Amino acid sequence: MPKNYLLTYSEQLATGVELLCQSIKAPSNTMFQIRKSSSSVYANIREANYGQSKADMLSKFEIALKECSETEGWLQLLFNTNAISEVTYKSIRNLCGRIRRMLISSCKTLKESKQ
Repeated sequence: MPKNYLLTYSEQLATGVELLCQSIKAPSNTMFQIRKSSSSVYANIREANYGQSKADMLSKFEIALKECSETEGWLQLLFNTNAISEVTYKSIRNLCGRIRRMLISSCKTLKESKQ
């Protein structure tokens, strides 16, 4: 069975953000929000793998895409407030970008296959 890179990367994102949140001091709301959005990326991609239809899979991927963008926003906030280093910021942001590009491609493919 081929490796599901989208699932692997989203799991790395959720795990990495959780570990990050355990290691830094930042406002509790920010920590809650970034944990929630990054874990939602992972959860929706996992759910999409067992979608009831292409439309269901597309919906889960689109939700994951929005949550990925939200994660990037919270990450930017943590960086802007000096809660995380530039190296940490860029590492997680790059992972978000990789996931986002894969999700955009997957959504496009699913939309084209429905026509």
